[in-house]
Amino acid sequence: MQYLRIMNKLRIGLAGLGMIVDETYRPLLRELLERPLLLLNRELVDVQLAAVASRTGAKAAAIATELNPQLVSYTGSSSGQQLALSDVDIVAVATPDHRHFEIARDALSCGKHVIIEKPSVLSLLELDELLALAEAKQRVCKVVYHKLLDPDHKKLHTHVVDGKLRHVNHGFCSLFEPRSIATNQFAEWIIGRNPATYVAIHYIKLIDWTFGPNWKLRRITAEAQQGLVRPSPDPPITWDSVQLRIVYEHVDGREASFDIHTNWTMPDNYPGYVEQEVQFFFDTGTWQASQRQRGVQITLSDGSAKPTPNHHYNADVLEPWGQRHQRGYGLEAIERILHEIAFVEHGGSNTEREIRYRTVSALTYNDIRAERNCVAVVQALEAILADAADGKHGSIVFVNHHLGGLVLCRPGSNDTKVCYRNQV
Repeated sequence: MQYLRIMNKLRIGLAGLGMIVDETYRPLLRELLERPLLLLNRELVDVQLAAVASRTGAKAAAIATELNPQLVSYTGSSSGQQLALSDVDIVAVATPDHRHFEIARDALSCGKHVIIEKPSVLSLLELDELLALAEAKQRVCKVVYHKLLDPDHKKLHTHVVDGKLRHVNHGFCSLFEPRSIATNQFAEWIIGRNPATYVAIHYIKLIDWTFGPNWKLRRITAEAQQGLVRPSPDPPITWDSVQLRIVYEHVDGREASFDIHTNWTMPDNYPGYVEQEVQFFFDTGTWQASQRQRGVQITLSDGSAKPTPNHHYNADVLEPWGQRHQRGYGLEAIERILHEIAFVEHGGSNTEREIRYRTVSALTYNDIRAERNCVAVVQALEAILADAADGKHGSIVFVNHHLGGLVLCRPGSNDTKVCYRNQV
């Protein structure tokens, strides 16, 4: 479909060209070649991929052929900084998690809007710096939490808001992946990393946003195993599995605890390609959901399909009227952020831009300002795992302790470590 009037443009740059880009950004940008964003004020905004940054540039040519023949490709260790300096309006950060901060910081410093894949950053000091830059530059900084757009999770949130499910007491979440994912797709960056920071953050955010904000994060503990994905005992340790526990305190003084188990060591022939489950228990009921059991099971003789696909997340479909397109909440989460950025820049007069910016920044489901508890848990987890790698097991991180915002305590010892001094 051709549009006669496209007055506004947003140029996007991608930092990182891995699996998440292939599954979400590329199909979404391909869809947006056929249609602009339509804002509530009837303005049309054309979104175009203008530049990419990666270590090698190996995928850039294929992306250029598909999305933009004039695509600019930056490569090497400084590619993220070059992308931040380039002529783009938005920088989307889809690199391994320990590289997020520098690229996001450089992009905001250069006056770009930023989209970050989860987890946003690994420490509260890094978060503080991004918050200050976003405010100083009045640029949108959003985190892609696509699981909040899962229809099941939206219904869970609806029940909580409507008062059907009240006062969560405890819960269990799991996400288990086959070992081939760690040893193939993630092989370049998993050294010294862990599956919890990468995927438990989905559930940390789901819990914090769905059942908050009228409670307080209190403490974090974790156990972990290693030796399968990377057998070498030499540091840095690559963790195979992590069992994370988070405790909140409700306004009535009762506590709620949540266990989040993750690994990337499932057998490659396990029938659930990615095993995901959530269970939450309330004063007024329960909520239990399994991705593998809720959906489709498929076996193709050529092995081209995942055995338990999640078509809610991402699906290439042929509509009954003959149109083929990509859909799913994995794409919707990013498109929604693009709408929010387009609304800030093109949703009305320049004199009201700050009002629009404040409106978008107040959206707690994805804004960087609503990240404090999530980043606190991530930083605490990283500190606990660093202790475990050093032979100090069983550490506990207390939140807003009298010594500081994040304080790591070691059992059987008076030894403490202040990980973050300010209040979380």
